[in-house]
Amino acid sequence: MIGKKESVKVWGPLIRIGHWALVIAFFTAYLTEDDLMPIHVWAGYVVAGYLVMRIVWGFFGGKYVRFSHFVYSPARIADYLKNLITRQPQHYIGHNPAGGIMVIALLLSLTGTALTGMKLYAVEDNKGPFALSAEQLQAQTQSASLISAANAEGIKDDDDDDKSTAVDATYKVDKQSEEFWEELHEFFANLTLLLVFLHILGVIVSSYVDKEKLVKAMLTGKKDIDDTYQ
Repeated sequence: MIGKKESVKVWGPLIRIGHWALVIAFFTAYLTEDDLMPIHVWAGYVVAGYLVMRIVWGFFGGKYVRFSHFVYSPARIADYLKNLITRQPQHYIGHNPAGGIMVIALLLSLTGTALTGMKLYAVEDNKGPFALSAEQLQAQTQSASLISAANAEGIKDDDDDDKSTAVDATYKVDKQSEEFWEELHEFFANLTLLLVFLHILGVIVSSYVDKEKLVKAMLTGKKDIDDTYQ
């Protein structure tokens, strides 16, 4: 017999505000890209800031936001999905097993997106946390000058060609690095977008089958539960 429902506080203000700030920041960054770089960069920093907060909160936050509370075994996840398909709902106060693994996947993908974005920003503009210091820049410039001088002394008659080759070689290395980090950044950004759509689909299906108002819970922080919840 199902007991009377009661309202339980599940998500605190930090998690709820952070969740919706993340949604806005990610899509802002995804849609601006190179066209509005300052906005793209600051939106990326908001994402990175949220990730730091969420990971810390995953170890030291409230009961239902800790990783230990919603990271389930593959067998438990498969069992939940099987029951979801057969429309035999399993109710969880916090994240259900499918939602839990999606949170982990999103955190990993967003971390990859943020880190590769900051690395790309450093390669392209030498800005951000991975930018070279003044001393590193000076050492790099001196190293490039020595290489150019060595090439210039090698064949006096082809002085112009040697200098051109040295410059082109340095430029080629920079472009290769830029292309590598750009492709990796785009990969993680597109992977995150795919996971977001799967997450939305999962929320819709789970809300329908489990008869839960998950979006409302993320807005109010509360869930209406009975004795079938675990």
